[in-house]
Amino acid sequence: MAQGMRRLGTPIAALLGLALAGLVASSWLVNRDALRSAIEAQIRAVTGLDLIVKGNIDVSVFPVSYVSFHDVGLKGGGTDDPALKVDVLTANLRLLPLLLQRFEIADVMMLRPQIHVVRDPDGTSNWTPFIQTITRTMRPGAESQMSFSEIRIQDGILAFEDGASQAAEKLDDIDLSLAWPSISRSFAATGQFDWRGERIEGSVSISDFLAALSGDRSGLKMRLASPPLKLAFDGTVANRTSALMEGTLTVDSPSLRDALRWTGQTPLGAGGFGRFALRARANVVGASIALTNVNVELDGNTAEGVMTYSNNGRPTLQATLAADALDFTPYMSTFRLLANGARDWNRQMFDLKALSTTDLDMRLSAARVTVGPSRLGRTAFGANLRNGVLALSVGEAQMYGGIVRGSFGIGRADTMADVKAELQFTDVDLQACANELFGISSLSGRGNLSVSLTASGSSPFGLAQSLDGSATLNGHDGAIAGFNVEQLLKRLERRPLSGSGNFRSGSTPYDNLTVAVKFSDGVATADDIRVEGPTARISMTGTASVPTREYDFKGVASLPQAANGGSTFELPFVVQGPWEDPLIFPDPESLIRRAPAAAPLLDAVKDKKTRDAVRSVLERFTGGLKPAPTPQESPTPTPSETPSATDQAKPN
Repeated sequence: MAQGMRRLGTPIAALLGLALAGLVASSWLVNRDALRSAIEAQIRAVTGLDLIVKGNIDVSVFPVSYVSFHDVGLKGGGTDDPALKVDVLTANLRLLPLLLQRFEIADVMMLRPQIHVVRDPDGTSNWTPFIQTITRTMRPGAESQMSFSEIRIQDGILAFEDGASQAAEKLDDIDLSLAWPSISRSFAATGQFDWRGERIEGSVSISDFLAALSGDRSGLKMRLASPPLKLAFDGTVANRTSALMEGTLTVDSPSLRDALRWTGQTPLGAGGFGRFALRARANVVGASIALTNVNVELDGNTAEGVMTYSNNGRPTLQATLAADALDFTPYMSTFRLLANGARDWNRQMFDLKALSTTDLDMRLSAARVTVGPSRLGRTAFGANLRNGVLALSVGEAQMYGGIVRGSFGIGRADTMADVKAELQFTDVDLQACANELFGISSLSGRGNLSVSLTASGSSPFGLAQSLDGSATLNGHDGAIAGFNVEQLLKRLERRPLSGSGNFRSGSTPYDNLTVAVKFSDGVATADDIRVEGPTARISMTGTASVPTREYDFKGVASLPQAANGGSTFELPFVVQGPWEDPLIFPDPESLIRRAPAAAPLLDAVKDKKTRDAVRSVLERFTGGLKPAPTPQESPTPTPSETPSATDQAKPN
């Protein structure tokens, strides 16, 4: 047996030796000029591009069969500039045809290619001849069949220019493999490249490559993955007159703000636009994308609906979405009105560049909405951004226990923001409304508030300085905390010089409250403030500075005749100081004149200087008028102003 195997192995070894000798002899006898011409003809037949060789040509038959062209250019017909430049183009050859002196390419490898794509306004490009040729050569029965079906690119560069939009993009460090197997109709491309400083891994699979090249419908799967953004599409593609794609689109990003910046967009403000995910049925026609069955998530908010995005020179987004709950708190830092830890207006300049980069038309509805500390019930509102003007409209929102309707607009003029607000609050909780909107916590009850305001400035402080418009408030069945008018008036009626130590305690209930205010250059003028309660009445006029957030009011408090045994007692008073904690005190001259002993003394003093000195001394006893604190001073009352537990227990 062993001897038979040895006899069989001897002829096989001899045959292999002859084959090896034939290969070596073929490498010496091959016609290199014919080999080069054959390779150039096959590349031209497949790509439709002429091969221009400026460098050396290396030919190897054994042990590896290939032809390498150095400093190569591929140029389309009728053009002078090469569409493709390659440092080294290597065509690997099939071994068996080579032994028969036939030169067939197995695959092509391009080292450091420079690909230049120019798209004309009519949709054609300098690569159109390549597409037309490869479509013809792949068609069954064509005279010139495909001789190879794989191209590999290493360390390549792609430069793209769009003649219609004047846009230009560049891909670097491209490592890519393109394959269209001869035994199937499919096409696949896998690899990675750099774009705008990020590494992108991608893959594209076309089920019917010939149909896709011809513009007919074909299956398409595409995946792109990078640190800022991941995108996937699974559907069909066609390109008869314009690109048509239909299928399922999935987008995912850990930070939408970073992804927008990476793609060249400018996100609004500095807050929000974090975690983002989208899944929808997509219909792409040219530069427009229509999304149905949308499920979108942003910063923990989830909504469903339809969306449309187009970019015909200017990005435009339209959407109609519905959600169970929405939280806009992450975006509030963009519109922070007050400085942190202070009662002064924020003086940081607005950043409104994003208003001029995108157009937006959005309709949103939600069962619950959160905006900072505010909680809204069922809400429907819209947002429209066009030509740098943002308009927000509230169709109806359940807020502060009532209903809110209105509109809010922001327009950009250079670095200035033009703001206009028209809001109506119907049957709202005044304590929650006044506290959250104006920082006033002393008012309770229910009522209606109407606001119509305009302002222009480069910061919230600038808006406060230029505020114009009007506001009206009609309240009922509430109270004003911080003072008890009835208790004070009864006490001062009996003892006018008893002081006002307990003037800043208790509360004054009211049946009806009416406030009418007009704004001009940041100053609010109140011509009609009336408080009508079961035990006391108050009327006030004066001004309030919006930039400094301070009151300067004068008013009259009175007891009804029934509460005073048939006579009317009236007391003028003054309200001064910051909105958060104003000083409220009676007019000292009125108290002095009501005191039986002090009034004749004041009348007896005819000299003005002496009269003022006497009044000053008496004011020390009455706890009367004090200088209003400056904006930097704290309005905290002194011990003499704050009643002790013993004083509050004394009978009036």
